Amino acid sequence: MHTHTRSRLNPNTQLRMSATRKTNVWIPLIIAATFVGGLWAGSFFSNKELPKSSYDKLNAILGLINQEYVDDVNLDSIIEVTLPDLLSNLDPHSTYIPAKDMQSVNEELEGSFSGIGISFMMKNDTISIIEVISGGPSEKVGLMPGDRIVTVNDSIVAGKELSNEKVISLLRGPKGSKVNLGIKRSNTTETLHYVVTRDDIPLTSVDASYIIAPEIGYLKINKFGRETYNEYLTNLAQLQNEGATKYIIDLRGNGGGFMEMAILMANEFLPANQLIVFTKGRTKRESIATQSDGNGSFQENEIIILIDEYSASSSEILAGAIQDNDRGLIIGRRSFGKGLVQRQTEFADSSALRLTVSRYHTPSGRCIQKEYTPGKASDYSHEIINRYNHGEAFSADSIKLNKDQEFTTAHGRKVYGGGGIVPDIFVPNDTSEISSYYIAIVNAGLLQKFAFDYCDLNRESLNESESTSDLLSKLPSDETLLQSFVRYAAQNGVPARWRYINISYQLIVNQLKALIARDILGSQSFYHIYNLRDECVQQAIKEMQAGNAKFPIVPKDNLIEDDLVTD
Repeated sequence: MHTHTRSRLNPNTQLRMSATRKTNVWIPLIIAATFVGGLWAGSFFSNKELPKSSYDKLNAILGLINQEYVDDVNLDSIIEVTLPDLLSNLDPHSTYIPAKDMQSVNEELEGSFSGIGISFMMKNDTISIIEVISGGPSEKVGLMPGDRIVTVNDSIVAGKELSNEKVISLLRGPKGSKVNLGIKRSNTTETLHYVVTRDDIPLTSVDASYIIAPEIGYLKINKFGRETYNEYLTNLAQLQNEGATKYIIDLRGNGGGFMEMAILMANEFLPANQLIVFTKGRTKRESIATQSDGNGSFQENEIIILIDEYSASSSEILAGAIQDNDRGLIIGRRSFGKGLVQRQTEFADSSALRLTVSRYHTPSGRCIQKEYTPGKASDYSHEIINRYNHGEAFSADSIKLNKDQEFTTAHGRKVYGGGGIVPDIFVPNDTSEISSYYIAIVNAGLLQKFAFDYCDLNRESLNESESTSDLLSKLPSDETLLQSFVRYAAQNGVPARWRYINISYQLIVNQLKALIARDILGSQSFYHIYNLRDECVQQAIKEMQAGNAKFPIVPKDNLIEDDLVTD
């Protein structure tokens, strides 16, 4: 667009010119004043070192706040609040751990804590004991599953809305310290009093270990802690003594832990000189390749590993080592996709920094870290929800493979990096028995509550059970158990809707039996029952029995005629 100008001056222009002539008189004075002001400012800032970089700027800002801010401030508290925000601009796994959280964070991986040795649940605002750890302090003084804790050190805790974290803080404490507990027991009217001496309580990594089918051992591993490898090796040996020659390692829901544990566990199944994992960092210190030493005790045994979208980090290292070396089958759904390695640095105040120092790569060369945008942690955490939304939980065809990161295993199978471990055999998330009624009872926690109350009412007879099958023989028929639960649910706010109850019939009954078994016999008995209808576990058993997990796993197009089985 063109603009047009007039040749003569308008009145406003004339006024501006007049004002300009008057201003010219003051220009020398303004320059002089500016010069003097500049000298003063220069003198002021010359006493302070001007920041030369953003790093220096941060220190300078903290110094200025500390020395010159108008109000008194706690600089430490400002830094504590600022550090998480600072690290959020890196990757999703670099994090700052405040001193107050360090104990609980470390306990999970170190494998023990000091406490009284119980598992509990909050029921009707009361601490209800659901498990007493064998050999622990509570068992030694006579506490039992089903007991209610009503007082702790003479303070009433029953009837109060206590969080799990608050209960834990009341019951845990230094080894050798004592806690006085007031207990209500179903068969007594008076409050019983126990003095429990706190002791080290082991946090086990293996939830279940048993012969699941002839010659097939099953291990459920919940984390990779300091003692995980020792537990893993002990349980494998026990299963071997019981006749196992093939093993299913269940890593579903296992979010990882110590990388070293995964390396040791993979080594047990690999021949000598097989690459397990290698890391790449900025320094030589962080760039390491690790190979098997050939001393593993299970090099000749078949292995299947189960994974899902919550299997991460060390779980993926173990699964990747087995898959890339064609040592066994991976079954389930695509894993989480965490290929970053953190090193923990502890500070004098007991806080710590977990900083990503390298990326790990599976033997084929792939980094399984999924995409992320620095500073967008919420997008990163919602990626799994996105998988469900576009159908990946239900169809293998919906898995997004990064074709730019295509690699091959030792015997020529194609694998892909950039987004978790893709299983060799996909097992969809079975939703055929999920109904609106089932969702309602799960959200209300009624399955667990009913199981606990049922055990409470029948504990004396159920405690006589010597095995899972023995316990199941003491339970009513499936129809009777379901009817009892439906009445219970209705009394607790979820009305009966039989059209939807019938859809979820077997799912509800199976979970009730498993939860009752866990209350009476422990977590292993839970998996004995739960796995009977677990599609992923059952698929693994079928593959084992068909001989499909034999080393080496080769591409189908590499099979020769002698490898084919004909009827």
